[in-house]
Amino acid sequence: MLIVHVHAHVKPEFVEAFRQATIENARESVKEPGVARFDVIQQSDDPTRFILVEVYRTPEAPAQHKETAHYQRWRDTVAEMMAEPRTSVKYTNVFPPDEGW
Repeated sequence: MLIVHVHAHVKPEFVEAFRQATIENARESVKEPGVARFDVIQQSDDPTRFILVEVYRTPEAPAQHKETAHYQRWRDTVAEMMAEPRTSVKYTNVFPPDEGW
């Protein structure tokens, strides 16, 4: 399993538009065979900050995800909404074991 946390800081006037675009991207992303999970979380004390928690089944799946039409549409839609460039941190699963995913 490969887990990626994508940190997004959105301009205040775009919070709702970002939420909607990102939810649509997540709905489509979970249909991909290489995606085990795709969560969208919003910071409670600063609603302009989001983390996308992307869980991939294989090391190749993130690159395949970025080739999809829905990802490219999301990327282009949210580009001007960012207060700063997105960042990401990659993790590997320690527990629970990835059996059964």
